[in-house]
Amino acid sequence: MAEVTNELMYELLKRMNQRLEKVEDGIGDIRQEMISMRGHMLSIQTDVHNIYGVLDRHDGRLDRIERRLDLRELAEPQRPFDLER
Repeated sequence: MAEVTNELMYELLKRMNQRLEKVEDGIGDIRQEMISMRGHMLSIQTDVHNIYGVLDRHDGRLDRIERRLDLRELAEPQRPFDLER
């Protein structure tokens, strides 16, 4: 069995330190990717919120149009629909 010396311990600690630096760099990269993904998710959420707002406005406009058509139909004399024209 090899004798454990200070030099051997020093070399092992240097290797461990290098590997830990690589792990820290990898974690930093993953953190940046997560921040980027969070930004994309927020932009998608904002887009969906805007789409719901537009749909709500369109729904309100359609309701008003339907109400106006119903009022107009009641105010005008009704004629049968003629297919021959």
